[in-house]
Amino acid sequence: MNIREQFLVPHKEKVKLSKYDPDDTLGLQKGAKVAHLLDKTLHNIDSMQYLLYASKIHAVLVVLQGLDAAGKDGTIRHVMSGVSPQGCRVTSFKVPTPEEASHDFLWRIHKAVPEKGEIGMFNRSHYEDVLVVRVHNLVPKDVWRQRYDQINAFEDLLAQSNVKILKFFLHISKDEQKKRFEERIEDPDKRWKISEADFAERKYWDDYVDAYQEALTRCNSKASPWFIIPSNKKWFRNLAVSRIIGETMDDLGMKFPKPTVDIKTLKWK
Repeated sequence: MNIREQFLVPHKEKVKLSKYDPDDTLGLQKGAKVAHLLDKTLHNIDSMQYLLYASKIHAVLVVLQGLDAAGKDGTIRHVMSGVSPQGCRVTSFKVPTPEEASHDFLWRIHKAVPEKGEIGMFNRSHYEDVLVVRVHNLVPKDVWRQRYDQINAFEDLLAQSNVKILKFFLHISKDEQKKRFEERIEDPDKRWKISEADFAERKYWDDYVDAYQEALTRCNSKASPWFIIPSNKKWFRNLAVSRIIGETMDDLGMKFPKPTVDIKTLKWK
């Protein structure tokens, strides 16, 4: 099953999120078979990461976006659970610091791009500057409207520099978001995640959908495509994201570099 093709947003397609089912699991059922498939996939990512780190020709950048409670933290925790911390870096983008705000909006993003040999995970990203900035009118419209082209140019630069970009929109329903918020309230170990802003933002749901639809449409190149991942079922979200990462890394055609010394001349003392 090629999950990558199932959830790849077609190039130049005008995205309407209402056409994508957040409950979709491609007919798979949670159970031992799926758990085995996920374990196998995570093992493959671990092997590919080792090869990526050794060859140092490519970098892999995974961008995770989604509405509140879509599962960005959970995806990172599960999908990257088996890889070496030495070759993986996670960056969370929150409200810009004074230093970050004094530069262009891509400055802090470019600093966090993984170097060759690394996997970089972005929990939120440069897309916040055409999402929350747009919804809450934090900058004039003529400013954020220019950012789609600026983002495309930035991602093209990364792609031409051997950075493989995978962008995932974790798609949940409004009812599922409410359910997850309620679970956080009921679970003492999760209450720390709750903030007033989470609930305040729900009234902007439709505005965020509009903002995401435009970003998914206008910033979806062949070199750095978007994937819309059904995420109402956490187990399927984890499987889909991990399979796409694994399949993409397989396609890089990486090989181990040759030894820097002549093995035949080495002698034990």
